[in-house]
Amino acid sequence: QVQLVESGGGLVQAGGSLRLSCAASGSIFSINAMGWYRQAPGKQRELVAVVTSGDSTNYADSVKGRFTISRDNAKNTVYLQMNSLKPEDTAVYYCNARGVVVITALRDFESWGHGTQVTVSS
Repeated sequence: QVQLVESGGGLVQAGGSLRLSCAASGSIFSINAMGWYRQAPGKQRELVAVVTSGDSTNYADSVKGRFTISRDNAKNTVYLQMNSLKPEDTAVYYCNARGVVVITALRDFESWGHGTQVTVSS
């Protein structure tokens, strides 16, 4: 019932920057949290950053000071500004959203995007 569309991935040299965007659409009543996860080849998916509806944020230790997550509640969109990128940041980045949808009644949802590739060359 909730679709997430990601954009902004690509290839960048080490030390460069990228900005990811993720827009949510559908029968949304409210979104409690939106975030970004990533999965590198051969590794488990891990949390990168999350922002709540109250603008509380949480970051993985590996990205603190380099990545910034922000949210536009009016547009149901979350952004991830990634600076000082390192080769170890190379992964598929997935958007995640959790909240409440309204169809015939209110119920919780959690949705994932299809992922966007971020590749950082050394």
